[in-house]
Amino acid sequence: MRIAFYSDNFYPELSGISDSIIITGKKLAGLGHSINFFVPSYSRKNYKFLDLPYKEINLGERIKITRLFSFPYPTGTAQSRLVIPTGLRSLLLKKFKPDLIHSHLIAGVGLEALLDSKILKIPMVGTNHTPISEFVRYTPVKWKWFQKLAQRYDVWYYNHCRFVSSPSTPVLSEMKSLGFNKPSHPVSNPVEIELFKKDYDKKKLKKKYGLSDFTLIYCGRLAKEKHIDLIIRAAAELKNEIPDLSIIISGTGSEEKNLKELAKKLNISEKIKIFGYIKEKEEYVRLYKASDLFLMLGTAETQSIVMMQAMTTGLPVIGVKAWGLPDYIYKENGILIEPNDLNALKEKILFLYKNKEIRESLGEGGKKFVQGFTPEKIAKAWEDIYSAVLKNTI
Repeated sequence: MRIAFYSDNFYPELSGISDSIIITGKKLAGLGHSINFFVPSYSRKNYKFLDLPYKEINLGERIKITRLFSFPYPTGTAQSRLVIPTGLRSLLLKKFKPDLIHSHLIAGVGLEALLDSKILKIPMVGTNHTPISEFVRYTPVKWKWFQKLAQRYDVWYYNHCRFVSSPSTPVLSEMKSLGFNKPSHPVSNPVEIELFKKDYDKKKLKKKYGLSDFTLIYCGRLAKEKHIDLIIRAAAELKNEIPDLSIIISGTGSEEKNLKELAKKLNISEKIKIFGYIKEKEEYVRLYKASDLFLMLGTAETQSIVMMQAMTTGLPVIGVKAWGLPDYIYKENGILIEPNDLNALKEKILFLYKNKEIRESLGEGGKKFVQGFTPEKIAKAWEDIYSAVLKNTI
């Protein structure tokens, strides 16, 4: 098959969506399919922001990347781009001769996908990676009518698809309650399990990074909806009860300055290691292996790839009862708390600090759980879905 992926997020933007579609695209290419990514162009500044060379990423044979002219616009990644949809890119798409379009977001590139699908009469499937009602809460526009409009647009868009997935059930359920009526079911993002299996000496890693015996870790975008400030506040209130506490925060984003200022204000800066953007995935593995507990407190998560990666390394997790996280956190691999509940967060951190055996048991549970989400299995799931769409059996 020849498959066109459309996405408003792509390399070099720091994005779980970008990581996911690149991994899936590469595995589909490995199965013999041809992939063309239609994605925004990024400026030299975007590459420099992450200290990356200003050149196109090489994803191997059978994969092409088509960059669409774009403008910068403000989001939590500080890198996002806006493509103005015109339908003219259908001329580029026509040369690729795709069998199917897979749209991963609904902004400019997503609308371009819809236009190109209609113009060339090519079937389109979609993946909704974002709980739109939660996401718009963190945009500059605070009007209630804007949230309702965004939800209606979300449903309108995905009702033009032949099939729609999301990494978790709640996003699809909300869409259905608002009028979404197309075939759908959850499909997980892929997790690179083999990469995160490598073993390291935890004590040596802690010494290398200057970490204490009990280390909390968060990896990902530094954005308001991630609620990373709660980790800092909890650590500040627990530093007497857990004297050997340290925190790793790895990532970049619009909240970095605010988080550093909060840590300084709460007199907890010496306990926190902020690593920024990390180029090499192996370095993420080492950071996970040096840690003892992963925290994901984001209230707009459809899955959280970094959390799944943490499970792969044997880390227990604490997450919140919001959107997709309960689909992936069970009593066998982690603990769920209510969103924005600082007291519950402190209580569970302290509980796991005092109970090493439970931490280890949850970590083993996580390692078993993620085995169902290998890139090979996810690519095969999509191959079956694409075939069903083209055969009109879905």
